[in-house]
Amino acid sequence: MRTRIAVPDDSLTRLRIALTVFFALDGFVFAGWVVRIPAIKEQTGASASALGLALLGVSAGAVITMMLTGRLCRRYGTHRVTVVCAVLLSLSVALPPLTHSAVALGAVLLIFGAAYGSINVAFNSAAVDLVGALRRPIMPSFHAAFSLGGMLGAGLGGLVAGALSPTRHLFGLTVIGLLVTAFAGRTLLRIPAPTPSRDVPRQTSAPRRQGTRTRGLVITFGLIALCTAYGEGALADWSALHLEHDLEATPGVAAVGYSCFALAMTIGRLTGTRLLERLGQTRTLVGGGTTAALGMLLGALAPSVWAALLGFMITGLGLANLFPVAVERAGRLAGPDGVAIASTLGYGGMLLGPPAIGFMADWFSLPAALTSVAALAATAAVIALLTRRAAG
Repeated sequence: MRTRIAVPDDSLTRLRIALTVFFALDGFVFAGWVVRIPAIKEQTGASASALGLALLGVSAGAVITMMLTGRLCRRYGTHRVTVVCAVLLSLSVALPPLTHSAVALGAVLLIFGAAYGSINVAFNSAAVDLVGALRRPIMPSFHAAFSLGGMLGAGLGGLVAGALSPTRHLFGLTVIGLLVTAFAGRTLLRIPAPTPSRDVPRQTSAPRRQGTRTRGLVITFGLIALCTAYGEGALADWSALHLEHDLEATPGVAAVGYSCFALAMTIGRLTGTRLLERLGQTRTLVGGGTTAALGMLLGALAPSVWAALLGFMITGLGLANLFPVAVERAGRLAGPDGVAIASTLGYGGMLLGPPAIGFMADWFSLPAALTSVAALAATAAVIALLTRRAAG
């Protein structure tokens, strides 16, 4: 069955703009917090290990609340939950600079992580509904807005870091976040969420088997998200160290490594809709995973800095649309619960990547450890290829 609430085209356009704003706001606020971590570490007097444990609060808060948010979206609607979570995210980002110990920091980061994880499930679920209503594969454009918001937040944070204390900076993010939420939230609350086409299994005499099959497919797409997020987390934490220690790059050049990756990923997502329209989901997933695997082999094993930077850019282009497509497909199959499952697995991959790379670097070498990103990107491509008929 395919059901849909009739929503005027101009309302869908305004809804798309509002959701794009919330994706960008999420990236902006999160990046603003990240660039102030060194200053807050100094303020709290936390050791490196204590800070690492405190930072796990963000991840723990997100993972704990993602599945709950899927249920809240089904009960109260994705638009309402998105607005409420945006308010909580904006308020909670001001809490870390008010702490003076690693324990207190970890506690407030649980709140921040809960808001961050919840809004990701909520607006991704709302975006899945809109994609179904428009019948266009525009999901990558929303994630491009997140990437652009992150780049803007990091750039602004770098500019004001020398002039503003973390308290003033992050309180400023709270003010900006609340103002943006008040502006864009009115659109979400006024426009009813369109009910998109859901990929509902055909009626047979085995409904339990159908439910198991659907859940299996959702988990499959979640695994693709995990493979993608593993690479993002690994490159964020280890690309600069690889360039500086293994290839003897200067600190300035080493810092460019992740920027090249992030810029390529943003470009890939901005062109993702056109790519999906031309190739379809399966070819995009298979091609993206294969491209990322080849790019990461070059980035990890290249003998020169510039070849490694080129490899990072190719990896970013390849990974760009895997996560958006995987989450969108999981949402089409199972609604907000599908988005929650795929997002939780994806976030788990981002958590797994950095420490896994660290352990493998100790056992073997950092270049060898980074090839695991290529292995998982290739795994994502294989999963997409093997499940193309079932996913279709």
